[in-house]
Amino acid sequence: MWDRRPRYRRGERVGQRTATTARQRRLGTELRKMRERAGMSVVEAGQLLGVNRTRISNIEAARFGVSEDRIRTLATIYSCMDRAYVDALVVMNEERVHGWWEDYRGKTPANALDLAELEHHAVAMRSAQIMHVPGLLQTEDYAKAVFSTTTSSPTPTQLRASISYRLRRRDVLDRDDPPQCTFLIHEAALRMEFGGPKVMRAQLEQLIESSQRGNVTVRVVPFSAGGFSSPGMSTLYAFGPVRQLDTVQADTPSGVAFLDTEAHLERYGSILDQMEALALSPEATSDLIRDIAQRL
Repeated sequence: MWDRRPRYRRGERVGQRTATTARQRRLGTELRKMRERAGMSVVEAGQLLGVNRTRISNIEAARFGVSEDRIRTLATIYSCMDRAYVDALVVMNEERVHGWWEDYRGKTPANALDLAELEHHAVAMRSAQIMHVPGLLQTEDYAKAVFSTTTSSPTPTQLRASISYRLRRRDVLDRDDPPQCTFLIHEAALRMEFGGPKVMRAQLEQLIESSQRGNVTVRVVPFSAGGFSSPGMSTLYAFGPVRQLDTVQADTPSGVAFLDTEAHLERYGSILDQMEALALSPEATSDLIRDIAQRL
């Protein structure tokens, strides 16, 4: 089992923000959830904290930073006794990581940057792919072929930025404390020949190589498994330091969605459980991938 203990990075900055990340917005959302569970209005919370209601609203909307002391004071006001949860919120607030993804701001959609940030902070990850090989396991040629099929017809500059960004995301698997990752891939994704047989063969060989990492498990859901409740397009379940901070990232026809309600976590967790129950063992998965590669 992975270790959900938070990784501490000290530091504090409080003030108005010109732009927010998904992680900053999530902190505000959790403070709002905490207040609502206490049955308290923003007016009541402001009175007890000694600020006006606008300040509470701005904190919950992530328009303003918040100090560690204020987070703990709000937890006390809201009668939140879950120490691990409160500590995790403090760590979330203190982490001032200027990640590599910031180099791509303005070149890559903001929600893509939020995904890299989510992967960076995840304790563990579990994903499901129906049509593509998982992004974290893609080769350069395969990624180029996938991006080239998008309806937006990227320019050469946009295509290079997208591929570069995709390849940089893979670094999360190589760091000293990598997250434990389980990749559930439908057999259909292994047979979609993006880039042609040569590119696909190299991609399948890369999949087998990646599955030999100590922190990576690859399992295929075969056609023979029949029907199952599908998450639709690609889905990532990122585990936080505590259950309340788990996050689902789902690709939808209208774009990327980040979901964190208890209902969403339960729903997508159950879908992934079902897929994993139908999936081949890691050993049988490797055998199937080799067989498909040899037939290309």
